[in-house]
Amino acid sequence: MGSLSIWHWMIVLLIVALIFGTKKLRNIGGDLGGAVKGFKEGMAQSEMPETQGELPHRGAVDRQAKDVTRSSDVS
Repeated sequence: MGSLSIWHWMIVLLIVALIFGTKKLRNIGGDLGGAVKGFKEGMAQSEMPETQGELPHRGAVDRQAKDVTRSSDVS
C-alpha cells in the first residue's frame, strides 16, 4: 500500500498517452514550457526599476484632466 513502483507509473503513463494521444501531450508540454518562460521573463522585468511609470507626487494634478473636467461641468 506504500509508494508506487516504476511499473505503476509506466502503466499510468501508457493510459494517459492512449487517452490524450502523444500529439496533444506534446502540445500541452510546449504550452506549459512557454507559460513558464513567460513567467520567468515577467519576474525578471518586475525586478528592474522603472523610471517612466512613476506616479506624480502627492497633491499633483494632471492639468489636462482638470481642464476636461471643468469643461464638462460648464455644459
